[in-house]
Amino acid sequence: MPRLPKMTPEKLAPAQADLYEAITGGVRFKSGPGIDMMESDGTLRGPFNAWLHIPETGQAAQQLGVKLRFESSLSGPARETAILTVARHWRSQYEWWAHEQIALKEGMTPEEIAAVKAGEGPDGNPELAAIRAFVAELMETGDVTDQTYETAHRHTGDKGMADLVTLAGYYAMISANLNVFRVAVPDGETPPFED
Repeated sequence: MPRLPKMTPEKLAPAQADLYEAITGGVRFKSGPGIDMMESDGTLRGPFNAWLHIPETGQAAQQLGVKLRFESSLSGPARETAILTVARHWRSQYEWWAHEQIALKEGMTPEEIAAVKAGEGPDGNPELAAIRAFVAELMETGDVTDQTYETAHRHTGDKGMADLVTLAGYYAMISANLNVFRVAVPDGETPPFED
């Protein structure tokens, strides 16, 4: 059961309404990932409802998310591999559910996604395997070895590594929000991780 009350559009104060408009009028909703990010009453899904409770911080967080998702130097599959690896580490039901759909749209195969979920490879794609290994080690230890860094760096370069570390940290924050505030997958959807 969600721990924060739902913020429907008619309940929003001006700063909250500005944030709501920035989210619903922005690239996330226009990108057409095939995910319904809004409930029938206008409540936002994912981390967005929580952010409406802190609209100034929420505005900064959503702007950073736009930069990391839509203006990153990482390819779509590399970015989604990183996000799914964070979601797996945190066992973040909503995060995995949402980004599995986006990963498919970005060109990841079901087999590559299944490998990330299993904590493996993906075999046959050295770039995605290096990204997954890097993010998994970062999540598990709070750092990475020189070898892990160098392997990922060969695929991303300096800018990509800066994007990758920031992306992983951002989605760890998202996963924490989703888990603590008990954000579930939409009704009728199967949670990706068993409790």
